[in-house]
Amino acid sequence: MAPGRNPLFELELEQELQEDEMRQRRTKDDVGDRDVDTAMNEPTAELGDAHGPLLQGLWESVRAGQQKIVLSPYLAASCAFLTHLAFCAPFLVLDALGSVCQRVRSWRIAAGSGPPPSLRRWFECFCRILFKYTTAVLPAAAILQLLRSPNLPALAPSCWQLFVEVVACFLLFDTLFFIWHYSMHRVPWLYRTIHQMHHQHHVPFALAAQDASSAELLSLLLLALSSAWVLGCHPLSETLFHFLNSWLAVEDHCGYNLPWALHKLLPYMGGAPYHQTHHKKQSTNFAPYFTHWDYLFGTYCKSALHFHSE
Repeated sequence: MAPGRNPLFELELEQELQEDEMRQRRTKDDVGDRDVDTAMNEPTAELGDAHGPLLQGLWESVRAGQQKIVLSPYLAASCAFLTHLAFCAPFLVLDALGSVCQRVRSWRIAAGSGPPPSLRRWFECFCRILFKYTTAVLPAAAILQLLRSPNLPALAPSCWQLFVEVVACFLLFDTLFFIWHYSMHRVPWLYRTIHQMHHQHHVPFALAAQDASSAELLSLLLLALSSAWVLGCHPLSETLFHFLNSWLAVEDHCGYNLPWALHKLLPYMGGAPYHQTHHKKQSTNFAPYFTHWDYLFGTYCKSALHFHSE
């Protein structure tokens, strides 16, 4: 034994070193387990990011705090009515300004359109629409939603998925509307019982987009809902589609050829001049937004602006 060496001390030191080594191993094992857990959770996080980092936060807040409202059977019809009124408000202002502002009058689609509708016409139209929504559209839409029993997915769509689904909804809705609208004009019974009420407005205005028979309002709501259901759209895509669909319907009936109107920005969109020609002639321009079906079936007619310029 070397002088000055304490066997008991060396034994205790060796035990302490062994214990330290064991603690270090346990620490490494714990860190490794946490890394495994993190790695297992990473695909979910990445999947959420892949499905829309810009929209995921919004969607999670909707699911967490507004789920009961989103799943309400009355939401679709209520939103359709309220958004329609909101989108009509700027055109009510334009109609009021038309009597005093030359610039506003210059935006009116001429071709015999006459002066803007009076406030009395707006109020009477509002009362008719409100009555039909409360007595027919709201109950029927609630039944459809209850039969559908929708669920809310955990992930939001990506921006690309949102865009593709909304465009697909518009193309499908435009096709279904063209077929239904053409049929209502070609079958006398359908025209008299369903569609004729809408054509009381030879010169449409914004609020008149929803001034139709209860049967027609229900049919158009069903076409819009079916377009999103058939395509299996995400609820966010479906909501955006209904929102834009309501705006385009109002713009089609507004009676104004506005400088910033969508038909001036996007090709193959008819816009208000295109649809006002339909109300004037009633035998052309059956598609709601795009013009390709009318071109293909020979029912396309130049807009009221072309007739005025000629």
